[in-house]
Amino acid sequence: MTTPRRSTPAPFQSGYLVRLPLFTRLVLLAIIAFWLLEFQTIWSVVQWGALIPEEINLGTMYRLNTYPIIHTGFFHALFNALALTPLLERFEAEHGTLTAVALFIGPLSTVPAGLYILIERGILHMNTSVVGASVWVFLLLGSESIKTYKSHPNFSLGPYKIPTWTSPLFACVVVSILVSNVSFLGHMCAILVGYLLGLGYLKVFVPPEKVLRWIEGKLNLLGRLPHYVSVDQKTYGRYGVLPTSNAPGASGNSTPMSFLGSNQRLGA
Repeated sequence: MTTPRRSTPAPFQSGYLVRLPLFTRLVLLAIIAFWLLEFQTIWSVVQWGALIPEEINLGTMYRLNTYPIIHTGFFHALFNALALTPLLERFEAEHGTLTAVALFIGPLSTVPAGLYILIERGILHMNTSVVGASVWVFLLLGSESIKTYKSHPNFSLGPYKIPTWTSPLFACVVVSILVSNVSFLGHMCAILVGYLLGLGYLKVFVPPEKVLRWIEGKLNLLGRLPHYVSVDQKTYGRYGVLPTSNAPGASGNSTPMSFLGSNQRLGA
């Protein structure tokens, strides 16, 4: 028997935005803030925070965390925010705010970035920079596809049975075809890390629940922070629903890592 999952409300549903959990709100505010900062001409926000393989050193490690919240224009930021919000809101509601903070500021940003740099610079010998929250969008889609695969291994496309875990790969290909100047490699790296998350291989990066409860109690986070999701409030457990049975059947320019994209180019 499997536990039914909570449906994800549409971003524009009445009252949805006011119910967003804390970390999701902070991410959206950061995206908006960095987009607004792009209007000033003294400091190039994109050049400062983009993931540029040749620019990564001990003094610029912050780029491994800043690139998902920086975008190359209004529509790039808007479409990525719309795609990310329901996925991130669901993740935080299922796992708790502290877990979301630990993962998204840590391995869910740095691991895709490291994998991208390894392939882009080490194997392809290129230096295409990337920015955009679609790294998290495709990562979460990858994780969700693994969870869905456990209960619904296939979906039908005409006479063909397609494994459900491949759906983010199809989305990645379609976006790359329909939207110009997006990072196919960046999205693929994100999907791969999402698969690892869905399979549970990234659990090692999550602090033990005892530690999280101690922090929450010591700082009284639930009482002090509006919209905070505690370890004991999360909807379906830290790593979501794991079904027990299967369904029958088988350089200054930056390339947007955008889900629905932007018309600006990453790299030269």
